[in-house]
Amino acid sequence: MSLVSAGLWTFATLLGHLALRTTTAGDHWLRPGPADAIAGASVLVSLVLFADTRRTDRDPRTVLDLGLAYMVFTALALGLTFHWALMPEHNSTAPIISWIGAVVLMFAAIVPSTPVKTLLAGFVAVSMSPIAMLLARARGLWHFDSATDALLMHYPDYLLLGVAVVISHIVTGLGQQVAKAREMGSYQLGELLGRGGMGEVYYATHRLLARPAAIKLIRPEMIDATGSATARLAVSRFRREAEAAASLRSPHTVELYDFGVTEDETLYFVMELLEGLNLDALIRKYGPMPASRVVHILRQVCASLEEAHVRGLVHRDIKPANIHIGRLGLVYDFVKVLDFGLVKPMADAGLEHSSATHVGSVIGTPGYMAPETALTPVVDGRADLYSLGCVAYYLLTGRQVFEGATVMQVFAQHLQTLPTPPSQLGQVTVPADLEHLILTCLAKKPEDRPQSAAALDRLLATVDVEPWTDVDARQWWESSGALSDDGRVGSGSVDQTVGQSATRPAVDLSETSAAEER
Repeated sequence: MSLVSAGLWTFATLLGHLALRTTTAGDHWLRPGPADAIAGASVLVSLVLFADTRRTDRDPRTVLDLGLAYMVFTALALGLTFHWALMPEHNSTAPIISWIGAVVLMFAAIVPSTPVKTLLAGFVAVSMSPIAMLLARARGLWHFDSATDALLMHYPDYLLLGVAVVISHIVTGLGQQVAKAREMGSYQLGELLGRGGMGEVYYATHRLLARPAAIKLIRPEMIDATGSATARLAVSRFRREAEAAASLRSPHTVELYDFGVTEDETLYFVMELLEGLNLDALIRKYGPMPASRVVHILRQVCASLEEAHVRGLVHRDIKPANIHIGRLGLVYDFVKVLDFGLVKPMADAGLEHSSATHVGSVIGTPGYMAPETALTPVVDGRADLYSLGCVAYYLLTGRQVFEGATVMQVFAQHLQTLPTPPSQLGQVTVPADLEHLILTCLAKKPEDRPQSAAALDRLLATVDVEPWTDVDARQWWESSGALSDDGRVGSGSVDQTVGQSATRPAVDLSETSAAEER
C-alpha cells in the first residue's frame, strides 16, 4: 500500500499541474506550492516505509502497527492538501465523504489489525480533515462559524470509520481461523508443495524444534465431494497409511513424525522432509542407470520391504514414483520407500481391513502390478518383489516392462506375455546374472520368484558388478546439479511426484490418481 501510495501522490501531483496548465493562463502551473511539498513528503515517507517492510528481521506486529501509523500520516497529508493547501473557491461546509474515509476503509480491509486499534487509529485519521480546516481558518484562508461545522462537514467519514471497525473484526476473525487451521499438532503449515488424488502436501516446521517436515492432509470437503463410499475408502486408506508408517522402523522407509485430526476434521500426518527426487523423475531427466547403481538402490528397497513383510504388510504399489532417492545427512543415494497408503495385511492377518478397497476393484499402478493382483485381492510380499522387478527393468532401460494403449492391455501382458530381456533393448550393459534375477522377479507365478525381500537382497549381493560407492554417489549428485547447496532439488530437475518445478524438496504425495488405481 505504501508503494502504491507513492505512485498515486506522484501522478496526482503531475496531473494536477497539467490540469492547471489547461485551465489557467501564464506559467502558474509550473510554480510549486504547499500541496507539492506535502506530496513530496508523502512520497518520501511511503518509499522509506516500503523499504523498511522488505527487511526479513522485522517483527510482523511492529510492521502492522507501522501500517496504522502510516494510515494516520496519509490522512494528515490528505487533510492538509484538500483543506489547506488547495483551498476551495467557496468556503462550503456541506457534508462530504473525503479521501480519508476511503483510505481508512482500505486499510481495514487489507492491513490486519484488532478492531480496537482500528477504531483508535481510524478516529485520529478521520479527524485530520477537521484539524486541517481549523488550521486553514487560523491562517484566515477558510471562514466558518465554529469547530462544530468542521465536524459536521466530515461526519460521513466517521460513519465510514464504524464500517471499517466491522471490516477489521471480520478480517481479524478470518485470519485467526486461517492461522488455527494451518496448525497441525505441533507443526505450523507453510507453502503448498504438491497435490495428489485425495491429498495435499505442505512444507511445515515444528513450532518448538524448528524441524522441517512435510504434512500430508485430506480436508473434509475433499472427502465429501467424492461420495460416501469413496470417502470411507479415503479415510480408511489415510489412517492405514499412518498406522503402517508408524509401525515401520527401517531407515529406508519414510519416517512418520505425527498423526491426527484437527477440529474441522482434517486428517493429517507429519512425515520427514526428503532431499532429492523420486526414481521416476530421475530416469525421465537423466536416463537409465548403470547396473551397479541399480543394485545399490534395489538392496535398500529390499531392506524396507523385508521389515514390512515380516510384520505382515504388503506395500502393493511399489513403483519408481514411490521410491525416493537423495541425500540423508552426508550420505548420497539414500533410498526411502514412500506411499504406504495401499498397504494391506497379508491373508493371515484377517479380513477386517477388506473394506479399505472396493469390492472387485484392482488396486495399484498397472505398469508395476503383479499378475496375481488382477486375479485375487489376497496377495503376499512376493507381489511387491514382482513390482520391484518392474522398477529394476525401468531403471536399466528407461522403459516399462509392458506398455499398452489401455489398462486392460497392460494387465493382459502381465498375465500372459514374457518380458523382453533388458539386455536386448540396447540401452545399457546388463550383467547376465542381474538380468536373470530381474526376470526371476518377473515370473508369472509367485512361487517362481524369490520368496522374500531378504532372499532377493542376498541374491543381489552376489551379482557380478563393480560396487556403487559413496564416492560414486556423491560425484553423480554434484556433477548432475540435481541438488542445490541447501539440499533442495536443483533447478534443472523436475520432480514428477510433486508435479511442479523441483525447486523444493521432494515429498511423498502418497496418493495415486483414480485413473492409476483403476
